[in-house]
Amino acid sequence: MNKTQKHELADSLREKLKKAQVAIVADYKGLTAVQADEFRKQVRQSKGEVKTVKNNIARKIVADGSFGDDAKAVMDSMVGPTLIAFGYGDAAATAKAVHTFAKDNEALKIKDGLFGKKRIAPADVEAIALLPSREVLLAQLLGVLNGPARGFVSVLAAVPRGFVTVLQAVADKKKDAVQA
Repeated sequence: MNKTQKHELADSLREKLKKAQVAIVADYKGLTAVQADEFRKQVRQSKGEVKTVKNNIARKIVADGSFGDDAKAVMDSMVGPTLIAFGYGDAAATAKAVHTFAKDNEALKIKDGLFGKKRIAPADVEAIALLPSREVLLAQLLGVLNGPARGFVSVLAAVPRGFVTVLQAVADKKKDAVQA
C-alpha cells in the first residue's frame, strides 16, 4: 500500500468515524472467513459497517485531535489485528450485534469503543447492548408521561361517581323506608 492509498484510507475512516454514533474496536484474531462474513452481515443489519484497520492508520485519523483525547487514547491502545464496527443508526442495535456475536464466538474480543467522542469500555458496550430497543424505551416513556394525566382523570371522575353512589344509597334507604 503506497502513501496516497494510506491517505485515502485514513480519510475514508475519518469520515466513517465522524458519521458514526458508536465505534466498537475489537480483536478478531482466530475468526474464520465465514464467521467474519456472518459478523459483517449482522452489523450491517443494525445499520452499521465493519472495517479492518491497520493500527498506524487508525492512529493517524485521530492524530489531529479533532475527535478528542478519548478517541486518541482508544486508537493509541490498539495492538494486534483490529476491526472497528461503526454504528450509524441506533447505537444500541450495533452494540447488541457486536456483543451477541462476541458472546457466541470467543475469537472476537471487544477491546474498546467510542460513543460519540466518549471512550467506552467493553463493559459499557455490554451495558448498551442490554438496553431495550428504541421502540420499547419510547413506549415506556409514553406510559410514564401518560400516568399523571390518567391519575388526574381518575380523581376528577371520582367526585361525580361518589356523588351518584351517595344519591343511590339515599334512594335505596327511602325506598326501604316506604316499603316498611
